[in-house]
Order: sequence, then structure tokens, then C-alpha cells
Amino acid sequence: MKTVRTVAELRAQVSEWRRAGQRVAFAPTMGNLHAGHLKLIAGGHKLADRVVSSVFVNPLQFGPTEDFGRYPRTLPDDQQRLESVNCDLLFAPTVDEMYPNGREHLCQVSLPHYSTILEGHFRPGHFDGVTTVVNILFNQVQPDVALFGEKDYQQLLVIRRMVSDLHLPIEIVGVPTERETDGLAMSSRNQYLAADERRTAAQIHATLTEIADAIRAGRRDFGELCAQGLGRLLAAGFKPQYLEVRNPQLDPPGAQDDAFVVLLAAFLGKTRLIDNLVVKL
Repeated sequence: MKTVRTVAELRAQVSEWRRAGQRVAFAPTMGNLHAGHLKLIAGGHKLADRVVSSVFVNPLQFGPTEDFGRYPRTLPDDQQRLESVNCDLLFAPTVDEMYPNGREHLCQVSLPHYSTILEGHFRPGHFDGVTTVVNILFNQVQPDVALFGEKDYQQLLVIRRMVSDLHLPIEIVGVPTERETDGLAMSSRNQYLAADERRTAAQIHATLTEIADAIRAGRRDFGELCAQGLGRLLAAGFKPQYLEVRNPQLDPPGAQDDAFVVLLAAFLGKTRLIDNLVVKL
């Protein structure tokens, strides 16, 4: 695997593959990689001749009280993990390389509706930072296909909408959430959890599963189902921000819907965790 740190180096390598008629897949990350990230690379190999990944902790998508400063930065380990799954190219830029004109008056991409509900409501400006940096990365890499984890369901929906609205010639592929043996969704932030918190964290998936099973069994009292789930989480020591059932486009579910998404965000101690389950009838 080759590691490059400048856009010029990145484009030179991708252009060489293009001249050879090769298809390029892309998996952007913020590093501190786990098995879920590596699943993106494996998926990329099934869809393209070459796979590019990026490691960039993007300051635009962190709020002023969030964990940008302490977010784990583990580039040497990330390089080894990517090599182990035969990633072809790693792009690891600096903030200055990504934003050469600074960030104060940066051109941004924004989706007003999706950026203000659920995650967007509790993390104002987060999705503007996501769409802006992903659009920049797409312009730098110019992939044929890009892969994103389904754990960040709203992010995946936002990126798909951005690609559609901007007519970008990129196929967006969602990759199923990779989970620990007790159901906890893999996340770089899981390492913030103390040992007792880590054991408790498994109740997130258990709560989502309970609601999903009830929906499959025919229940449609979504408010009551979520209220029961919130009570369970509060009793276990969580501080939930939301637990909701939406349709696949994240609108309130209607009578004709035959698919749903159960979405959750909650603090456990100082660690904010998110997860979701898709329910198809």
C-alpha cells in the first residue's frame, strides 16, 4: 500500500489507474480503524479494481464542545490494518492540505432538511461539515464508487442525497454495521467507555432489537414502544437524546410504510453512542 499526503500525489496515482482503464472505489474514514472500516475496504475490492481510503479527522464536523481534540489518531496502526486488507492507496492529508484557503470563509455544502433533524438537531452544523468534506474528497479522488457504514444511517442518507442533488457520477454503497459479540455497534468512540460502561452499552442493541421485533409482530404504537425503550435505557444509566422510529427517508412513518428505521443516540457517561436497526416487513 502506498500512503500519500498531498492532493497532487493522490491525483497522480488515480490518474495512472484511470489510464489503465481501472475502476476505483473509495472508503473515507477518520482513522482509528476497526473491523467495520476494514469491511468497507473488502467491499470496495468486490466493486472495483483499486481501493483508496482516507484518514482525516475533519474539524468541520465537530462542535465546539465535542471531542475533536481527543479523537484517537492512530495513523501507524491504521496503515497496518489497511495493508492487511490490501488497500491500494491511503490518503492522509493535513488540515492545511484539505483547506488551503482556511476555514473561515470556506465554500460549504448544506442539506437544510436532513441536516437539522435527529443527529443534526443535537449536533448543529455537523452534517454541513460532513457533506463539505466528503464533497471535497470526492472531487480529489473522483471515485466510481464510495462505501459508507450503515451505522451512521443519517449520514449515509445525507451523502446519497448530496450526490443526487449535485449530479456526481459516483455510486454510493452502504455496508452493514459490524457488531461486537454482544451486539454493540463497532465505533472508534467505544474505547472511551470504562469497563462497566462497556458492559452496559450492549443494552443499546437489545433495546433496538426489542422495538424492531415488536414492529415485525405488528405493533404500530411507535411512541409507546420508544417510551418503553427510553425507560429501559434511563434505568440502565444512559442519558438518551433520541429514540425514534422513522421511515427509510427519515420522515415520520405512515400507514402505508412497509420499512422502518429505529434510531438512537445516547450518552453513557461522557461517551455519545449512536445506532440503528432497519426493519423491513
